[in-house]
Amino acid sequence: MAIHSLTTSPASSLLLPPRKLIKSSFIQCCKTQNESIELSANGKASFPEKSLQKQPSNNRPPRPRRIILVRHGQSQGNVDESVYTRIADPKIALTAKGKAQAEECGKRIREMIEKDEADDWKVYFYVSPYKRTRETLQNLARAFERSRIAGMREEPRLREQDFGNFQDRERMRAEKAIRMLYGRFFFRFPNGESAADVYDRITGFRETLRADIDIGRFQPPGEQSPNMNLVIVSHGLTLRVFLMRWYKWTVEQYEKLHNFGNGGMVVMERGFGGRYSLLMHHTEEELKEFGLTDEMLKDQEWQKFARPGELNYDFPMMNSFFTHFKHDDRQ
Repeated sequence: MAIHSLTTSPASSLLLPPRKLIKSSFIQCCKTQNESIELSANGKASFPEKSLQKQPSNNRPPRPRRIILVRHGQSQGNVDESVYTRIADPKIALTAKGKAQAEECGKRIREMIEKDEADDWKVYFYVSPYKRTRETLQNLARAFERSRIAGMREEPRLREQDFGNFQDRERMRAEKAIRMLYGRFFFRFPNGESAADVYDRITGFRETLRADIDIGRFQPPGEQSPNMNLVIVSHGLTLRVFLMRWYKWTVEQYEKLHNFGNGGMVVMERGFGGRYSLLMHHTEEELKEFGLTDEMLKDQEWQKFARPGELNYDFPMMNSFFTHFKHDDRQ
């Protein structure tokens, strides 16, 4: 009814005065879409990621010196697998030995950092929310006073692979045996995850980590030190998948990797060009023991000198994947 009451007949409309156009001095259209983004304060919200597009690369915060991957110390489940039938996986705690391993790992990390002979170094931690990883970080961090810890963040995407329901111990043993036949990367546990599923969520975390690095989000206010060290405390499979995703290793290469020892670490250190290479800290023998092939080691050697954003056009895996090259006269 309200709508009809506002309508007028042609006759009555002749009695209305002519309409006047309202002029506005404060409404102005933007010439381009980019201009509209720049003019809008968006409620004074701050999105530092967007400024990276206009920010010259030489003005970005320095990349951290290292990304240190730490596997949790020995847990109750590492000693007695039947614990999983009584305690939920996220609530599995460290053993006394596991706490000692974590504390020792913290001391090794500090010794490694102090060899840089830098005065302004700090550490920033990312940690899985599981009890055994949180306890690992608590004991590992004993090696650092408050002034050396820039901060920490609990990151659910760093959690352990979900193995499904552990209540039936014999069923889980059978499933793990099947996994070895099917392949460690693609096999999905009933009601759980495959390593491929972990890969997907680690991809999301990697993009968050890269944004944190580009923005310098972990740096204390007013500081931009090149001697920041990131420490990621997580689980064996999750960390191997993280390395696979970071260095773009294949499924076949992943499946040849060995697990970290409890309280063990792998160090990705900034190379001469700014990228991270495992060969900046580890020897070739150590990396071969971890499972890296000659092709992977050649790529790590390239990583030592390459700059961020560069592609390895001589990636050594090309020759082994495309087998026709050795018979091709066009090389």
